[in-house]
Order: sequence, then structure tokens, then C-alpha cells
Amino acid sequence: MPRLAPEDIILRPILSEKSWREMEQGKYTFEVHPDATKPEIRQAVEELFKVKVEKVWTMYRRGKPRRTRLDRRHGRTKSEKRAIVKLAPGHKIEIVG
Repeated sequence: MPRLAPEDIILRPILSEKSWREMEQGKYTFEVHPDATKPEIRQAVEELFKVKVEKVWTMYRRGKPRRTRLDRRHGRTKSEKRAIVKLAPGHKIEIVG
């Protein structure tokens, strides 16, 4: 499999109430490419934001089943892979939300 570029690994930051609270502790949450590994995520964050990463946690969130308004048709919300990245002390990422 070809190696992914850092811009292809980090898709977008997750900006929720919980993620804003964790930013104060140096933890940042991103949606990442489903095939990205922890070392690839670490390298991508360090390269894109010029920071030092201490630890990476990943999770795969399955989409929830949803019904549409039209006749009993069923669908799903989008499945996604997320990564929580803890930065070394003294490092910070500026995220405008």
C-alpha cells in the first residue's frame, strides 16, 4: 500500500465540548484516514503542526442506524476513525473554531 501524505492522514479536527476541555490538557482530537496507523498519525501531526507528540490513542466509531423521512427506508450516519493526540509539555496547536 502506498504511504499516505500527512494532509491525507489528518482529515479534520473534532471540535466538541469534550475536545475543547481536553485541549486545555494538551490533548487534541482529529478525524483520521481509516487505514492510518498510530506511528503515521504521530508523524503527520508533528510534520503538519511542528509540535512534539507524546502519545496517540485511536478509536473507530461505527455509524449509527437512522431512518429517513421517506417510507421506512433505513440508512446510517458516517463511520469514522478518530485519533486523540497528546502533545509534549510546552507544545500547543492553534485551532480556530
